[in-house]
Amino acid sequence: MQKYKEILLHKQATIKKALEVIDKGAMRIAIVLDDNERVVGTLTDGDIRRGLLHGLTLDSSIEDLYFKEPTLATINDSKELIVQKAIRKQIYQIPIIDNDGKLVKIEDLANLLKTNAKKNHVILMAGGLGTRLRPLTHDVPKPLLKVGNKPILETIIENFAKYGFVNITISVNYKADMIKEHFGDGSALGVNIDYIQETQRLGTAGALSLIKDRPQEPFFVMNADLLTNVNFEHLLDFHSFEHSVATMCVREYDYQVPYGVIQTDGSRITAIEEKPVHKFFVNAGIYVLSPQVFEYIPKEEFYDMPTLFEDIIKDDLKTISFPIHEYWLDIGRMSDFEQAQTEYGEIF
Repeated sequence: MQKYKEILLHKQATIKKALEVIDKGAMRIAIVLDDNERVVGTLTDGDIRRGLLHGLTLDSSIEDLYFKEPTLATINDSKELIVQKAIRKQIYQIPIIDNDGKLVKIEDLANLLKTNAKKNHVILMAGGLGTRLRPLTHDVPKPLLKVGNKPILETIIENFAKYGFVNITISVNYKADMIKEHFGDGSALGVNIDYIQETQRLGTAGALSLIKDRPQEPFFVMNADLLTNVNFEHLLDFHSFEHSVATMCVREYDYQVPYGVIQTDGSRITAIEEKPVHKFFVNAGIYVLSPQVFEYIPKEEFYDMPTLFEDIIKDDLKTISFPIHEYWLDIGRMSDFEQAQTEYGEIF
């Protein structure tokens, strides 16, 4: 983030200041912010030159110069969508903003078109019994059930690899040998896979205690029965930008009360709301954790991820949520499995 701070510019800055910022940043662009640090525009060297040709001076404000309808992407946009925007608009850099309109990073088209391997590890939880999907899981562990002619877990691994996250650890238990035999060391998928073996139920966080070589950088933890096209790179950037200890992906869930809800004051009815809809954020089963979380995880005891977050919050350390607006499906029931089969081709 530090190098992006070098190209930030207030909307009332002078042309002289803008030239200094653009020259120092070496990215051929400045990002213009308002009083609340929201991105409101972009400014290039060409914009400034045109202003000077029309009689402005170095002490003039950039207010009438900067482009007020910039091409932006959000932390929820996929890599493919960002590339499409850049090519369509014929631009080399796209500011990435969070849900409040604040700058998180700047994507460079050249970097988007190549994938560099990253150190950050990915821990995939694949040890569940899949009881709600029986009889499908009698002979096959749920992560190996095929959706779109390939196992669910294979789609997950390919999606991480697409963003350069190639160091994969799979936590296994139920029918572990089948998973190990299918994926091996990961070389067939262009990734590096190792395994941790659960001999008892340890929960989504407790299994992390089995890791021998603990990650030194922020790392992902994800359930191995999810299908999503979330931008994992932006998720990691958001975690780091916010200096978070633990980040949880959340999904909006709507629940409609099937009855008219009555509000009362004593015995007096004050209002009637017919079948109201309540909105909640629910845990999406995808996390980014900083290495210090290992201080909280007990050795080989059941310990789930919500408890980890609760303990971190008790110590007044920073935990944040990352709302998922992209495709996301938890394949926990037979109806979810059937839905995935229908949607897979369109989404992936």
